[in-house]
Amino acid sequence: MSAPAAASSSAPDVRLDDLSSWLAALPTDFGLRIGTLRAASADASFRRYFRLDAAAGTLIAMDAPPAQEDSRPYVKVAALLHAAGLNAPQILAQDLAQGFLLLTDLGTQTFLHVLDDDNADALYGAAIDALITWQRASRPDALPPYDTTLLARELALFPDWYVGRHLQHTLTPAQRRTLERSNALLIDAALAQPMVYVHRDYMPRNLMVSTPNPGILDFQDAVYGPVTYDVVSLMRDAFISWEEARVLDWTVRYWERARKAALPVGDDFGQFYKAFEWMGLQRHLKVLGIFARINYRDGKPQYLADTPRFIRYVRGVTQRYGELKPLALLIDELEGVAVRNGFSF
Repeated sequence: MSAPAAASSSAPDVRLDDLSSWLAALPTDFGLRIGTLRAASADASFRRYFRLDAAAGTLIAMDAPPAQEDSRPYVKVAALLHAAGLNAPQILAQDLAQGFLLLTDLGTQTFLHVLDDDNADALYGAAIDALITWQRASRPDALPPYDTTLLARELALFPDWYVGRHLQHTLTPAQRRTLERSNALLIDAALAQPMVYVHRDYMPRNLMVSTPNPGILDFQDAVYGPVTYDVVSLMRDAFISWEEARVLDWTVRYWERARKAALPVGDDFGQFYKAFEWMGLQRHLKVLGIFARINYRDGKPQYLADTPRFIRYVRGVTQRYGELKPLALLIDELEGVAVRNGFSF
């Protein structure tokens, strides 16, 4: 719900016509002005969002094709966020069979749009406070578990899509064994962490400048998983990078506030930070695969421009820990492959 929507084409948009018809049939209390329906944003999935004028301001209509997107998790997680006292879109009307939702509008400015050196501390502070509130509301039976199967499936995206499809490289048996051993280390480290609610994409692009701050978007993939996951998503973002000293400072602030809130982050910040870094490495490898898949499968090339940022994250973490040195060497080898094949790495 945060990237600019693609420009419209001359081809008929049947789903947009169906969405307009559904909106027109809703109660007149909403005061919807169907003729004002316009593109609001799109994301890396098949969902689209449209803004329209209504009696009390503007609202958002979500189009999530049921064949590709199940809207039931969105509805469920929105309810959990509201129950925790957080600011997520309210669902005013829904038709899950068609994949249509009518939502309140949290505005047009994401944290990513407005972040600068002057406001970053305040915005990240608000994001940290909201994250702690979300984690404190956790209970183990509300969301799917972030388990071995899911972690392994995510890590498989890196060799399948980034290495195989993007770099056009077939891993040698030795390279594949290195990756498998490294993946096992990352999975074991993730599962050893205390478990809380995990948004799974908690980053400035999905946080809106709103009252109360932040407004939280793109939460439909939430799970019950490692306590560091959303922290590292926020600090080592897909679309904006900060100096390591600032990342460390914000992470310490999170850890201190989380301890005061009785969250299970431990009394040793060094151990917490190692878990944070290893969790980030799992996420960064996954996202490299996702961005390649979005390009080659879904025809959305813009995300590949941010892959060098993730490679820098991966290289930094793998070079800091002896257990990950084999993976660091593998990344060096793949860098050579990228250069030979004419890719930016």
